[in-house]
Amino acid sequence: MRTRNFVVTLLVLNVLAGPNGQARAEEPLSAIDWLSNVVEAPRIVAPPKLPQAKPVDDVARSATPASVVTTTLGAPSRDAVGLLPSSVTGIPAVFWGTTSSTTLAAAMSNLRPDLPPPLAELMRRVLLAELAPPIDSSDAEILFQARVDELLSLGALEQAKALLDRADPGTAPLFQRWFDVSLLTGEEDVACTRMLRQPDLSPTYPARIFCMARAGDWDAANLTLSTAKALNAMTPAEDALMARFLDPELFEREAPLPIPTRVTPLVFRMHEAIGEPLSLSTLPNAFAFAALSENGGWKPRITAAERLARTGAILPSRLLAIYTERQPAASGGVWDRVDAVQAFETALKARDPNAVATQLPEAVRAMRRAGLEPALASMFGETLLGLPLIDEVREDATRLALLSPAYEAAANSDAIAANTPALWRSVARGDVAAIAEVAQSGSLDALEGAVAAAFTAAGPAPDLKPVIEEGNLGLATLKAVKLMEDGASADPLALENGLRTLRNLGFADIARRMALYTLITRPRS
Repeated sequence: MRTRNFVVTLLVLNVLAGPNGQARAEEPLSAIDWLSNVVEAPRIVAPPKLPQAKPVDDVARSATPASVVTTTLGAPSRDAVGLLPSSVTGIPAVFWGTTSSTTLAAAMSNLRPDLPPPLAELMRRVLLAELAPPIDSSDAEILFQARVDELLSLGALEQAKALLDRADPGTAPLFQRWFDVSLLTGEEDVACTRMLRQPDLSPTYPARIFCMARAGDWDAANLTLSTAKALNAMTPAEDALMARFLDPELFEREAPLPIPTRVTPLVFRMHEAIGEPLSLSTLPNAFAFAALSENGGWKPRITAAERLARTGAILPSRLLAIYTERQPAASGGVWDRVDAVQAFETALKARDPNAVATQLPEAVRAMRRAGLEPALASMFGETLLGLPLIDEVREDATRLALLSPAYEAAANSDAIAANTPALWRSVARGDVAAIAEVAQSGSLDALEGAVAAAFTAAGPAPDLKPVIEEGNLGLATLKAVKLMEDGASADPLALENGLRTLRNLGFADIARRMALYTLITRPRS
């Protein structure tokens, strides 16, 4: 498993998702509730009671095949599987220390799905890293499943699928996740082919019916539906959805099905297939990937791309590519953002200072209102450093440049506005002495003071110092992320402690970017 696939690594580097619903014991604490029940444990059939029958050891007591578990001798634990080696991530192999798998899984599941972009990037780096497994790693693969679930929560479906592909999703819990990711990324035919070829996965009736129909075996799908009805093996809602999925013409004059209370990728795809698509607005981030397909309308694709770009689940360049596919034919809302970004990009390509001065303010304001200013910064922040700028737009240009990956070069350039706060410049440069000098001026508010203290105080947060000293670097990182997950709305002391801890753990770049993100995007008075 350690053999690295170059294409998969590039993908990750460019972007740094039983029928009764009961959870199985081997599922991690972070198991997400929208996963489809596409596999189930075999049902044990009790042997008949014969009054004078003598027990015989070689007589089968179940109508189902025996459960067989195979393990490749010498194969590494899936908990250790990753896509990025330590030489790329800079994360030590012993990152998890002595922390238990369940503790790590619980800490991951406790994070918000809409983390600020710098923290989301850090989490993707951690989740995809190739690290030594926890000390209690077992066949239950609790940490691996939790890592996949956290990627799904962040909407990083492509990375989650790449991780599952690397590990080989041959167990029921992992296949469940791989199947759902495939449904949302438009690769359901590949997933169905594997499911139908591996009956040992014990697919549920809805999953079997869906895959048989996708494979064109409608007779088998209808027979399976009839069998499921005879056995009372599906809920009324599943029965109604399957019937329409297999023969939608019979229900053309009937009212649409009620909106399901629990939407899974399998349910989502089947509603799409019967012409009754479900709204994405109230569904988790991972579902937005389903709308990125070029087969869908332009506006739904833009909306989905914006949602995923906010958390860094897709590259800003992908959002820009969708923005610039064609000219908007309407105005208001999303179309105003598309028009503003297109006009700004045209001005930048022409290297026309007057055109840039005209278009930059509108692009910044349009994207800021939608929570997409960091994405705009990643698209164009560095480009602005090489242009002659009119003084009237230097403040907007400064914000974009300092929010971009080129923040340090921006802080040392002549493009920065003269009135840029000294704290912003000092943090971007990583100049601790200058930060201390700014702090001593007494002109900082509570949030600014917390940022300054984070870069001038020695050591990590006091509460996390023992965790780090015990070698539990991963747990300390997750706790630091938790402290700062509210971004500019975070408690100043929590922000200070989180930034201090990240710096102490070796994530100085993330700490500086998170500090700048907080300072620049905070609500203005």
